[in-house]
Amino acid sequence: MVVFKVVTQNTKPFDGQKPGTSGLRKKVTVFQQEHYLHNFVQATFNALPSDKVKGSTIVVSGDGRYWSKDAVQIIIKIAAANGVKKVWVGQDGLLSTPAVSCIIRDRVGPDGEKAYGAFILTASHNPGGPHEDFGIKYNAENGGPALEGLTDKIYSNTKTISAYLTTEGLPDVDISSIGTTTFEGPDGAFEVDVFSATEDNVKLMKTIFDFEAIKELLANPKFSFCYDALHGVAGVYAKQIFVEELGAKESSLLNCTPLEDFGGGHPDPNLTYAKELVHTMGLGKVPPANEPPEFGAAADGDADRNMILGKRFFVTPSDSVAIIAANAVGSIPYFSTGLKGVARSMPTSAALDVVANKLELKFFEVPTGWKFFGNLMDAGLCSVCGEESFGTGSDHIREKDGIWAVLAWLSILAYRNKDVGDGKLVTVEDIVTQHWGIYGRHYYTRYDYENVDADAAKKLMAYLVELQSTLPEVNKLIKETRPDVEEVVEADEFEYKDPVDHSVSSHQGIRFLFKDGSRLVFRLSGTGSVGATIRLYIEQYEADSSKTGKASQDALAPLVAIALKLSKMEEFTGRSEPTVIT
Repeated sequence: MVVFKVVTQNTKPFDGQKPGTSGLRKKVTVFQQEHYLHNFVQATFNALPSDKVKGSTIVVSGDGRYWSKDAVQIIIKIAAANGVKKVWVGQDGLLSTPAVSCIIRDRVGPDGEKAYGAFILTASHNPGGPHEDFGIKYNAENGGPALEGLTDKIYSNTKTISAYLTTEGLPDVDISSIGTTTFEGPDGAFEVDVFSATEDNVKLMKTIFDFEAIKELLANPKFSFCYDALHGVAGVYAKQIFVEELGAKESSLLNCTPLEDFGGGHPDPNLTYAKELVHTMGLGKVPPANEPPEFGAAADGDADRNMILGKRFFVTPSDSVAIIAANAVGSIPYFSTGLKGVARSMPTSAALDVVANKLELKFFEVPTGWKFFGNLMDAGLCSVCGEESFGTGSDHIREKDGIWAVLAWLSILAYRNKDVGDGKLVTVEDIVTQHWGIYGRHYYTRYDYENVDADAAKKLMAYLVELQSTLPEVNKLIKETRPDVEEVVEADEFEYKDPVDHSVSSHQGIRFLFKDGSRLVFRLSGTGSVGATIRLYIEQYEADSSKTGKASQDALAPLVAIALKLSKMEEFTGRSEPTVIT
């Protein structure tokens, strides 16, 4: 048996190791600096209770992006040096973010052990490759992202760290083959267990959904299906669930082989970056050669985000979570006893609010960041939740879950088509338009200005805060720009008081609320690796079912014009167009 010893390595702090909403994200070349990743991992261990770390089991895996396999080996050695007893690794270092949450919550080892937490190696929907992005985040005992109290400690530790622990004599572990490798250290045996990436996740999905009903839908000759993993880790789960378990044709899967650089693409499931799926579904500028499938979906790099499409039809993420909530009971066995409550992030449209009000459900509006949903779920207050940034999920885990969202939609389609016989299928577009007829439509779009100069972005946000104190001037500008738009009745910076732990999260986005329920929201995103990303959210509510069939860009054009003029977007950023519109 290989014997290793623990050694102390002197180091110095690096600037800027503050975790964002989903961990630390930087360019690969930044992470490759000597001691850089080591510092952050040790700072995390130092922020955790030492008595919980000693003898614990942790998970280390990610989306398979470039440099992940190197990072896995580094973390294994630091974990061993800090007294961790077992490290669980997905085969080839691959585990989706939602699968990691499932494993922390549900997996039990041969000795009855459960994971204490996890290091997830992902930059989510950001590009991968030698000159692109890398990321790491820590998920806690409940399976969810570390709360601010812990991330603040981690960041504080990164600013003062002077040494980290690692090992001498511990070789790299073969993570390509399933099995357990045992080593001997100062505190006894240390094990690395490489296991199937899909086994636990598939088992969980079978307890939530009626797989036989979905299988029957996929077997219907009138129904066709297409799933694009964008060369991210979702491909591993898509092959197992959609093909092996549900009987979909292998040809229905696009880009389902995980690649370190995501095939040179941008693994963000939206209309801009999921080009092949958008074309296949008939939503591109050039018509596809074949008739589009009835249902299409895409995932991001780590499989926690999703995009839902019908034939020549796009479902906004805000509508998606509202429709899942409205149809969950009856369609999805997991919710047979009803929903505990629903929640959305502040920038997400109010479509979910209307469902909650009509169905008399508890409703919560939280800041961007899945950890806020996790608190509500742990307290038994929330069953279904979502973010406009293509994240949807439920309390089966403590992360958003792209595969879950696709299965939820397939369940709704299966339920609505169970008695269709030889008649016309109920389509994705039918379900959405019927929903608008009942609940009204929230016209919605998001403009992303990526890699903006950070100082310019801060100045723009400061200008908007100042503008909020002069609503008469704001409304004068609105009437001069678009007389057909209602006036602003309230403006604020969103602040959230957590009903569970009573923590307060301030400066979570700048809101302009209009008399007719329309909204403009401006927010700086924490998911980029360089510069700043300004997100502009534009929403207009239409309750009249006879007016819900407009093209979204036409309905929102007046508010778009006002938002750009009000914020002086081009003046501050130099950008005449957003990077991405969704």
